[in-house]
Amino acid sequence: MDGAGLIGRGKFSVVHRTRRKRDNKRVALKKIQVFEMMDSKCRNECLNEIKLLQSLGHPNIVQYLDAFIEDNELHVAMELAERGDLGGLIKRAASAGTPLPEGHVWEYFVQIADALRYMHSKRVMHRDIKPANVFIMDTGVLKLGDLGLGRYFSSKTNMVHSTVGTPFYMSPECIQGSYYDWKSDIWSLGCLLYELATLRSPFFTEGLNYYTLGKKINKRAFEPISGAFSAELRGLVDHMIQVDPAHRLDSEAVYAVAVH
Repeated sequence: MDGAGLIGRGKFSVVHRTRRKRDNKRVALKKIQVFEMMDSKCRNECLNEIKLLQSLGHPNIVQYLDAFIEDNELHVAMELAERGDLGGLIKRAASAGTPLPEGHVWEYFVQIADALRYMHSKRVMHRDIKPANVFIMDTGVLKLGDLGLGRYFSSKTNMVHSTVGTPFYMSPECIQGSYYDWKSDIWSLGCLLYELATLRSPFFTEGLNYYTLGKKINKRAFEPISGAFSAELRGLVDHMIQVDPAHRLDSEAVYAVAVH
């Protein structure tokens, strides 16, 4: 890989814009420093997971291109999203006080729902669905990215939320410390649809701490979506943000509604 322009930085990772030497393709290169703290078994599991992710082929999933270890860091090369992410788009719309038209909300959401439906059909969970992990390509197509690797790095601190920041999209079962499940992805996807419609996370309040946020999530305490949006959209959010995972729609059913 040659040349580098910083795209973003996380607690244990940094992402640069660069070019792949063999074909001059523009890519995003993510370097994960915490990789050196893993034992060999965990490293191998992580690399095998990346190989599985590389095998996913869907127009709305960011393609994993290469993975290698250098200087005790894990390097992952991915498709480059030239137009940023959905989190930025939502933030700009909120700052301008301009809600997204419902047609646009459905247009964005159906692409993400299709990507998740495909991932689940391949028996891959995403584990970190949020607007900042939905990337906007040059063509305007949305692609779900940052797939499934978070669990390999979260155990290096005492609490998962200290690694990923305030978990506005975390399901009740995850807040309670239970295992992540297919339906946990659905809860997060419901939060994302809510945010597309309202331009805010369903559980966000200024000055919220982790404990209070957990209580709000466990009680499913959020403001209803405006009646300016269709009953269909509001009903879909309602069927995804359910405290009991068994009451949530699965990814196939969500996509079936979204594609209507």
